[in-house]
Amino acid sequence: MSRALAAILIAMLLGPIAWMLAASVLPENQIFSGAPIQGLLHASFDHYRALFDERGFLLPIRNSLIVAGLTTIIALPCATLCAYALARLPMRGKGLFLALLLAVSMFPQISVVAPLFLVLRATGLIDTYPGLVLPYVTFTMPLAVWLLTGFFRQLPRDLEDAALIDGASRLRVIRDVVLPVAAPGLASTAILMFLYCWNEFLFALSFTFGPEHQTVPVAIALFRGRYQIAWGEVLAGAAVATLPVVIVVLAFQRRIVAGLTSGAMKG
Repeated sequence: MSRALAAILIAMLLGPIAWMLAASVLPENQIFSGAPIQGLLHASFDHYRALFDERGFLLPIRNSLIVAGLTTIIALPCATLCAYALARLPMRGKGLFLALLLAVSMFPQISVVAPLFLVLRATGLIDTYPGLVLPYVTFTMPLAVWLLTGFFRQLPRDLEDAALIDGASRLRVIRDVVLPVAAPGLASTAILMFLYCWNEFLFALSFTFGPEHQTVPVAIALFRGRYQIAWGEVLAGAAVATLPVVIVVLAFQRRIVAGLTSGAMKG
């Protein structure tokens, strides 16, 4: 019974993805015709060619890689230091602080779009990479701190105490002792932060005006002709955008699960 339910659940999850991949190689008039198998006999990669030759889809891919990469590079070290302090240093109200931090990550983005837009416009950061990276850092840091705090609490203190007794500074202990041991948790957190930035849509749509800095989700959403939406190119773009995410998740799924469960158990 459990296997049957698992098979049904997997089919429900993978069915839309399979349809997207199949429809992305169908002629435009066959996508919603109700006869996908017949349409596959005439499958072609014209939508993919149009995606890169006419739409210039490599530009939003580059923008997404830059924004997601910079956000991860900036936010991960800050979250690591903050999480280590919460996990190891004596201070009052750590539980309340972690609860408030997690509440920030649950704050609806739509409620802060207008204030953020005014701030970014006043500082000249609208339609720039920093104009996306800074809000992303703000929204990825709380969850990263929460996960890493739980992971650091699981690490034994013996090696750290021995290094401190030998005269090592706290920063050296973090660099030479803690970080090598905590590498799986750091990797899983970095992957989650990168995927959040890769898939984020609202800020990217609100804070960019032209194709120079638009990310992949925004570029796909704006695939429309004068009289109709080019669904074939939309589906092809969605397939291309999903591929890196699927590869990363499949390659690092154990570390992602380990990071999530450690934060849940010890948060």
